Amino acid sequence: MRSAKETSLLQTADKVILFDGVCKLCHVWSRFIIRYDKAKQFKLASVQSREGVVLMDHYQLRIDEPEGEYKTMYYLDSGQIYQKSTAFLRIMATMPYPWRLLVIFKLIPRPARDFCYDFIASNRYTIFGKYSTCTLPHSDHEMRFLNIDRQ
Repeated sequence: MRSAKETSLLQTADKVILFDGVCKLCHVWSRFIIRYDKAKQFKLASVQSREGVVLMDHYQLRIDEPEGEYKTMYYLDSGQIYQKSTAFLRIMATMPYPWRLLVIFKLIPRPARDFCYDFIASNRYTIFGKYSTCTLPHSDHEMRFLNIDRQ
């Protein structure tokens, strides 16, 4: 059973990016969001965090990947769930110039975009590396991450 804090997390989280907290590429991605999302519209949560688990369970996003790997980034926006290249492009569409120009890739059919996404996702640990545990946010970035205990 979810606590009241966990339930309020689900009601107040408007734009949330769920990412793999042990992936070094995903870590760079979260740092990118923190740096360039000047409007602070996005909240971040690793899928391994308590908040990430609550959201994954609530939206039934649990994926049984081999060896506990999560190969899909999810973007939750006003109750809608986006994944893979579509999630990336929807996030980029709300970022400041010049990053929003990346939405030009929407012209590529989704199956082709997701094929490229899946290739990178399947090889990201080999190419970029992996942390042994989920990295914690720096104290100056703490408010950018979902936190049940702050609710």
